[in-house]
Amino acid sequence: MTEKKDVKTQESKTVQQAGQDERVIRPPVDIYEDVAGITLQADMPGVPKDRLNIHVDKDMLSIAGDAFIDTPEGMDALYADVIVTRYQRSFSLSGELDGTKVDASLKDGVLTLHIPKREEHKPRKIEVRVG
Repeated sequence: MTEKKDVKTQESKTVQQAGQDERVIRPPVDIYEDVAGITLQADMPGVPKDRLNIHVDKDMLSIAGDAFIDTPEGMDALYADVIVTRYQRSFSLSGELDGTKVDASLKDGVLTLHIPKREEHKPRKIEVRVG
């Protein structure tokens, strides 16, 4: 007789939504900045495009996705490293970023978001007139 056990990862947490507890994974994220804006890369393996949700509300960026883990037909997992399949994370956006122009792409389980700076916050060259 095989016994199934729950395995917790430190990346998972419990969130309260609509009166129910839901366990989610906080995806690891790398954030890079350049003169044009920021680029955010989140590791979300197993999440297809149609199960991915990205929302910007005022200065809050939220990403969420449901991973699809395929189990062969007629088989049950005796052990699984991944028991939580919902990714979720939120970020506060600086006022210098333009949340209305977020560009998103998904490739090989990595979600890449580029958020440009507002025009008034981008560096610009000042022309000097002679005379």
